Amino acid sequence: MRAEGLSGARRGRQFKITTISDENQHRPSDLVDRQFVASAPNRLWVADLTYVKIHSGWVYVAFIIDVFSLQQTRRDSSF
Repeated sequence: MRAEGLSGARRGRQFKITTISDENQHRPSDLVDRQFVASAPNRLWVADLTYVKIHSGWVYVAFIIDVFSLQQTRRDSSF
């Protein structure tokens, strides 16, 4: 689509920037060196945090996934 100069329809407000990066700020080390492979269960977990707008406000959801089995090990949400 981009090559043809086309784009999808955008409705409502534009997205809100929630993070202002500071390149001079110290960042934690990458302990797995971007190699998301585990030799056994419970050796490496990855997490995802997201938020969703609902009628009454926002819902924040956190997921933790075991890399070996690709199964969700934990989930929590907050309003």
